[in-house]
Amino acid sequence: MSASPSFSSSPRYTGVAMALHWIAAVGILAALAMGIYMVDLQLSPSKIKLFNWHKWLGMTLLALAALRLLWRLFNPPPPMPASMPAWQRGVAHGVHWALYALFFAIPLVGWAYSSAAGFPIVWFGVLPLPDWVPKDLALAELLKPIHKWLAYGLAALIAAHILAVFKHMLMDDDDLLLRMIPGRSR
Repeated sequence: MSASPSFSSSPRYTGVAMALHWIAAVGILAALAMGIYMVDLQLSPSKIKLFNWHKWLGMTLLALAALRLLWRLFNPPPPMPASMPAWQRGVAHGVHWALYALFFAIPLVGWAYSSAAGFPIVWFGVLPLPDWVPKDLALAELLKPIHKWLAYGLAALIAAHILAVFKHMLMDDDDLLLRMIPGRSR
């Protein structure tokens, strides 16, 4: 055990915040993987099915992002450890807000792309969502790479987030991760 401060008595995220975080994490990784896999497939019923699942997941993640943001606004996260340098706290806050921005931007741009391309979203095959923009193939061609590059940006921020978790676990040994892990802290 290192001389680093223990956070076993420090405030943790709420159970709701933890659940929203981990559900979103699984959904976002699934949407990223599906998007990367399906884009180069030949046109087929399987590709169309994957595009629909991707859109359904994207709309679900958009709703979850709104719920997460609402929860966070009324239930602020626990403070960063005082032992953490100010620049690291600043970077952590910046990355978290950039993640939130992308949680909204990516599905909204995807929805706009789908609408502009003339492919409406019928959420889970049941609930038709309104077209967010009118059909416009030129706009669709503009939005397609934006959606892709925003998703790559999200993947990069997720990788940075995960690397920061490992840094705190392995180098700092400060138990920061335990604030977001369900169950008991050590």
